[in-house]
Amino acid sequence: MLTLLADEPRFILIDKPAGQSFHREDGQRGVLELLREQTGQGELHAVHRLDQLTSGLLLVAKGAEAAAEFGQLFAQRQIRKYYLALSDRAPSKKQGTLSGDMEKGRNGSWRLLQSRQDPAVTQFFTAGVGNGQRAFVVRPLTGRTHQIRVALKALGSPILGDARYGGSEADRGYLHAYALEFSLGETHYRYACPPREGEHWHSPGGQLAFGRFAEPWCLAWPGS
Repeated sequence: MLTLLADEPRFILIDKPAGQSFHREDGQRGVLELLREQTGQGELHAVHRLDQLTSGLLLVAKGAEAAAEFGQLFAQRQIRKYYLALSDRAPSKKQGTLSGDMEKGRNGSWRLLQSRQDPAVTQFFTAGVGNGQRAFVVRPLTGRTHQIRVALKALGSPILGDARYGGSEADRGYLHAYALEFSLGETHYRYACPPREGEHWHSPGGQLAFGRFAEPWCLAWPGS
């Protein structure tokens, strides 16, 4: 059963488990199908996605009108999303912005290019959390497939457990959609949801990561 964090008149917010596919795959039901069965609400619309590796906050609109509202907010970059990640390799820099076009290879993986015709833009901060690990808090300004995974690989710090992009072996991929904030009408919403699954999240280093980045909206993000 999916964990519902909010059930509002115009949207539902869930905590997607790691390993759960968004779409039906190999006969297994996807997130929307499961959520429709669980809530009894048929008209649910995806307004963004999390890939199978990633856990955390996933927003689903109730009805076409709400979906159009959220679509506008995403297009205008009015929905701020913050992710937590762990790596066991030091990055080439400790904070900043990565910007570049993304190109898909024959094996289905993506890579970050130097060109910027239609760039993926990713902002980040990182800190050491002991045991050779680095914690990252990441704010993507665009929503490309595998964007954060590709960005951290480009920094030299592939995500722990992300075998596709060269991450070290682990019990799961350590990327989590941690926090989300937006305004809808006159109401401002802000949510944060620490990851529940994964031995490294529950280690001293993982707990230190939450302490460092507990309120990501308070960090001095570029352009804020």
